[in-house]
Amino acid sequence: MPVIYGVNAVTEALKARRVSRLIHERGAGPRVDALVARAQELRIATETVDRRGLDTLTHGGVHQGVAADVQALAAYTVEELVGGATAAPLLVVLDGIEDPQNVGAIFRSADAAGVDGIIRQARHAAPLDGATAKVSAGAVQHVRVATVVNIARTLDELKALNVWTIGFADDAPETYDEVDYTVPTAFVFGAEGTGMRRLVRETCDRVVSIPMAGEVSSLNVSVAAGVALFEAVRQRRAKR
Repeated sequence: MPVIYGVNAVTEALKARRVSRLIHERGAGPRVDALVARAQELRIATETVDRRGLDTLTHGGVHQGVAADVQALAAYTVEELVGGATAAPLLVVLDGIEDPQNVGAIFRSADAAGVDGIIRQARHAAPLDGATAKVSAGAVQHVRVATVVNIARTLDELKALNVWTIGFADDAPETYDEVDYTVPTAFVFGAEGTGMRRLVRETCDRVVSIPMAGEVSSLNVSVAAGVALFEAVRQRRAKR
């Protein structure tokens, strides 16, 4: 059973009614005490352990005195993500991003931007528990996820569903703010350092870059995702 840790991650899992067992360190503070009380209200099993036990359970993660066993996330298909949108779908596609810090931060931005789902590959993807869940501040409990075998084929599936696929790459001549994101859109982001894989890039409808005014050549992928998502939010609000 997946294990998550950290006050925010456990709080959101409790809200989503996904916690099977809450594990906490005695005397961890009022915020943890409140989580224990809430778990007990919901008739969820709670267990008190010492710090060493919690360190072991979380593999040395910054657990803030609390962790939880959670149910596996619901599995969605790409078609369900698109069909479940209340307006023009807005999706994020992760092509081989394995760093939990980046993936967690992308989930947090995606939740804040109100995306209709995140698509990730079964292999070469960060797990959605542990550090990822903590960095996301619990957003992994709320963003719908489709896990697929092949990203390039999935982009073709999105095109068949009338979703435009927009890849991000440092060397693309077209800039991200030249594109209309009020239509059904899926942003595609590749791994830190290597970017999108060749076939994935070639399959995208358009490939764009974020202009850099300083000496650094590119943004961290999670920051780039935030920039892109909130440009889409800005455009959609302006259209309304």
